[in-house]
Amino acid sequence: MNQSLGLVSFVVREYDEALAFFVGKLGFELVKDEFVPEQAKRWVVVKPPGLGHGAQILLAKASDPEQADRIGSQAGGRVFLFLYTDDFWRDYARFKNQGVEFVRDPVEQPYGTVAVFKDLYGNLWDLLQMKQPILS
Repeated sequence: MNQSLGLVSFVVREYDEALAFFVGKLGFELVKDEFVPEQAKRWVVVKPPGLGHGAQILLAKASDPEQADRIGSQAGGRVFLFLYTDDFWRDYARFKNQGVEFVRDPVEQPYGTVAVFKDLYGNLWDLLQMKQPILS
């Protein structure tokens, strides 16, 4: 059997402010941005740069108060997503220069180098360079 996680839905307040953060600050690539007239919404997908085969992120605009309440707390205050990198210090410096807020300083762990940052809504992310590659 061969399965993979294709998209992770990420609830946003507005598409363009989310794109400014993901593409403008984190350097993600815009995969798709299309209007879906049947649903009166955009289908906006971003992914980290490079040739990685991980999941992409669907930027999903909150469409009701319940969804809007989840913005910034999609994992209940825990780290929500783990952004793997092949060069921790390059990306850490680039993110800091872009004004990304780190809430936990870099630390060397047995598994790799990690720091925790907030996205534009306050969700927590790990920036992580593993010592050993993750099995695919």
